[in-house]
Amino acid sequence: MSSAEVSSGHRSVTRPLRALKLLLCVAVAGLAAACSDASGFRPLHASSDFGGTGANEKLAAVDIAPIPGRVGQRIRNELIFQATGGGAPLPPEYRLEIAVRESVTSTLVNIEGNASGQVYNVDAAYRLIRIADKSVIAEGRSYGRAGFERVTSIFANVRARENAENRAAKTVGEELRTRLLAHLSRPA
Repeated sequence: MSSAEVSSGHRSVTRPLRALKLLLCVAVAGLAAACSDASGFRPLHASSDFGGTGANEKLAAVDIAPIPGRVGQRIRNELIFQATGGGAPLPPEYRLEIAVRESVTSTLVNIEGNASGQVYNVDAAYRLIRIADKSVIAEGRSYGRAGFERVTSIFANVRARENAENRAAKTVGEELRTRLLAHLSRPA
C-alpha cells in the first residue's frame, strides 16, 4: 500500500469522526441550554435576586441544635459561621440536629505494639427538621478523618490529637453545609 493510499484512507475515516464530534458538540450545547432555564440548573450560591436559589438565605434560617463535646461544639461553630458569616441568624424555619460519634484508629504499629500514627474519626448523623410541621426533610451521615503522629512528648500528642479533631470537625462542617445547601436549594 502506498503512502497516498494510506493518507486518502485516513481522510475518509477522519471526516465521519469530525462530523460525529460536531454532532456531539451541538447535542451537548443543546442540552446545556435546556438546563439553564427556570426549571433546570440555577446558581447555588447566588441570591434569589440574581437568579439563584436563595439557598444561602435559607441556610441562615437553620437553627443548629447544641452538639455535646468539644468536637461537636467545633462542628456547630463551623456551621453557624458558614450559615451566617458571623452575622445574626434569621428567624428559624428549620432545625438541624446532629449526633457525633468519635473514634481513633492506630496506624503504623511497631513490633512492640506501640502506634506511631493514628487517625481521628468523627461520624456525624444529621436530621434537618422543618419547624412548621416538625417533619424530617433531610437526613444522612457525614464523615471526617484526620491523621496525626504520636511521639514521646505527652503535650505534643495531646496537641496533635486536638489539631486532628479540629481538622476533622471542619471537614464535617463544610460537607454538612454543602449537603444542606443542595437540599435547601430545591423548589419547595
